[in-house]
Amino acid sequence: MEREAMEFDVVIVGAGPSGLTAAIRLAQLASEHEQELTICVVEKGSEIGAHILSGAVLEPRALDELIPDWKERGAPLDTPASEDRFLYLTEKKSIAMPNPPQMHNAGNYVISLGNFCRWLAEQAEQLGVEVFPGFAAAEVLYDEQGAVRGIATGDMGISRSGEQTENYEPGIELHAKQTLFAEGCRGSLTKGLMERFDLRNGVDPQTYGIGIKELWEIDPAKVKPGTILHTIGWPLDSQTYGGSFLYHLSENQVVVGFVVGLDYKNPHLSPFEEFQRFKTHPDIRPLFEGGRRISYGARALSEGGFQSIPKLTFPGGMLIGDTAGFLNVPKIKGTHTAMKSAMVAAESVFEQLASEGRKEIDTYPQHLQQSWLWDELNKVRNIRPGFSKGLWFGLFNAALETYLFRGKAPWTMHHHADHEQLGKAADYPSIDYPKPDGKITFDRLSSVFISNTNHEEDQPIHLQLKDQEVPITVNLALYDAPEQRYCPAGVYEILQEEGQPPQLQINAQNCVHCKTCDIKDPTQNINWTVPQGGGGPNYPNM
Repeated sequence: MEREAMEFDVVIVGAGPSGLTAAIRLAQLASEHEQELTICVVEKGSEIGAHILSGAVLEPRALDELIPDWKERGAPLDTPASEDRFLYLTEKKSIAMPNPPQMHNAGNYVISLGNFCRWLAEQAEQLGVEVFPGFAAAEVLYDEQGAVRGIATGDMGISRSGEQTENYEPGIELHAKQTLFAEGCRGSLTKGLMERFDLRNGVDPQTYGIGIKELWEIDPAKVKPGTILHTIGWPLDSQTYGGSFLYHLSENQVVVGFVVGLDYKNPHLSPFEEFQRFKTHPDIRPLFEGGRRISYGARALSEGGFQSIPKLTFPGGMLIGDTAGFLNVPKIKGTHTAMKSAMVAAESVFEQLASEGRKEIDTYPQHLQQSWLWDELNKVRNIRPGFSKGLWFGLFNAALETYLFRGKAPWTMHHHADHEQLGKAADYPSIDYPKPDGKITFDRLSSVFISNTNHEEDQPIHLQLKDQEVPITVNLALYDAPEQRYCPAGVYEILQEEGQPPQLQINAQNCVHCKTCDIKDPTQNINWTVPQGGGGPNYPNM
């Protein structure tokens, strides 16, 4: 069976905030100029928002520019930020700290980013954009000149052994004059584009964090809608970057999460277990007592900022949103910057769509450098790398950058590749994590269950090993198999029966698509690829 092909002016990969914003802005421009424009958005989640995970506190600056009447259109921004708190935790106490200026949230909103994307998709469809959830972009297509000419969705109905089943359906080719990649953090197709077009030449390595999040329903008497709490310190040591977020929503709900920088050194550390331990702090635990955990999820996030932004364009396409790394780490926000990058990209594409051939639209980075996005990221560029020298130096450097230099320091600090930072197991102390109590703290498998994660079991494993021997000869031997701990979903297990050599088992059906394994694996032996479309988590209200 041959693949069917469909033609569009613009194809967008990913229906997150940036992908949907780009589609909306393109459709707006076409309407304003009375031009016909065919726009397609493909999304690997089973529905829009199924794979979207963020804190999230939204700064509405880009939304105000994109859809000024968003309130009248019913955007799901119904919990204005009301109070900011910032704590340093010791094991038994908490110390109130001054809230950094970047984390002031007056005028912002505590939201479900998944619900926000569902609303954005409705706005796009009303403008004539075709949005296709459940279709995973699995392959980049190139024309005779080597320019990107679109993508192909993955084949469906392939068995684990690689054979076609009775349910086989070939993927569909989506051809376009320009293809915008909005895959989010560590996009699988974007990785290939980085290599093919050498997009990381001359820029810092991207550095990442893993964010783990739970949605809770708690005692109504404890809920203060709009309250925003961030903590640093315990349970992490002072050499490990990370901290927590806790946001009060409406309807007796709170979201709680924990972020750990993936440049951590101790291979015995488990971000999932650190998160569970955090909830037992005497000043945190009472909020959850008597409550009910509703949902769970995890996602990597790009923390490199300004100096890690890659080359954004190539013949036939461009990178937008978090796949390019536009997160503002000190603000702990990336939605407004992702949306702004998408608006600038859409405007640049629209200017040149009439040109012949699939050109490289180099006006996109030029326009981006003239926008508030560029200035915002440039000002905070030295804050995240300062924490590579530890918490106390990081806080001192952040204060210096913010209050003395005001973002105009005459130097730029640099990043390192996260997978190179992991130390040998023998050189670091093991960590004794307490057993979950099933009330406040939980295990991985019960957590994955409430993420509504599902993959067809009889399909090729989408977590691919470049070398089958490395997990045992290198990872287990030197690092005590850290994939068992950095994965927040129990995907990786070392099985060792008496008298038998150890072997790695990959429980791919558990995967919540966080991409942490692709980032943190010390030899970069794990390659995360897309499973069949519609697989993965199905996050409600996350």
